[in-house]
Amino acid sequence: MTYHLFHFFLRLISRIPFGILYVFSNGLFFLLYHLIGYRRKVVHKNLCESFPEKSEAEIIEIEKNFYHFFSDNIIEICKMGSMSGEEMSKRMKFTNIDEINKVLRSGRSVGLYLGHYANWEWISSMPLHLDKNAVSAQIYHKLSNDDFDRIMLENRAAHGAVNVEMRKTARFINEQAMKSQVCIIGFIADQSPRKKDANYYLNFLNHEVPALTGTEKIIKHYDFDVWFVQPKRIKRGYYEAEFIHIEDSPRTLSDFKLTDRYFKILEQTIRRQPELYLWTHKRFRYAKPINS
Repeated sequence: MTYHLFHFFLRLISRIPFGILYVFSNGLFFLLYHLIGYRRKVVHKNLCESFPEKSEAEIIEIEKNFYHFFSDNIIEICKMGSMSGEEMSKRMKFTNIDEINKVLRSGRSVGLYLGHYANWEWISSMPLHLDKNAVSAQIYHKLSNDDFDRIMLENRAAHGAVNVEMRKTARFINEQAMKSQVCIIGFIADQSPRKKDANYYLNFLNHEVPALTGTEKIIKHYDFDVWFVQPKRIKRGYYEAEFIHIEDSPRTLSDFKLTDRYFKILEQTIRRQPELYLWTHKRFRYAKPINS
């Protein structure tokens, strides 16, 4: 029953034109930022520690810009379920996807690093632009609410992407390998591991953070060609993503080198448009500022 209510509500929202939805988004910003103060302490602390060189006025400007974007992003995620492939392709562009298709045509599978940056959910529309011989998959962490999890999976699969639950990653890739199926798999790898699972720390946004290394292990094991998806926001409701090549021989790299490269590119991306990163999560809960 809850699922059907969620589904009906989201489909109703998704039918509203973007122009009207962004008016609602302005109201949502006022609600989240000024009235409720949704995670404002967490966001402010993250920004201050990540950018100690910035003044309080600059931090507050980024903070407000983030909440404006955060509100827009909620609206855009609700909208994606009813967007046609044509409309999505106009609003989420991939500037050099021919480079990825070239690798896939050669028979090589691709591992994609992503972050919680810009509209990462719309990146699931990538299959609209990929060669049809390739399976496009995204690794996801199951949400605690089963109804909402089901709706998000439907949205993410709307344009041809395959959803793979994190704990089933190895099984899925093995199945593709046994069928000699070329695939492209996206990993959002900037989450913070549990403290007991942290086995590698690196410098990221002025913090010494524990980093997930499972993505690197998978990529090395299957010898994927490695790329980073670097999105940017052009304007409200319009994004462009560029593929940055990281490594074509990951097995030759020493341990954690691939992870280091990923976080370095991610940080450069965040510093370019810091308001587009997901600052509401406690990414640095197990970290210390480098300069402390």
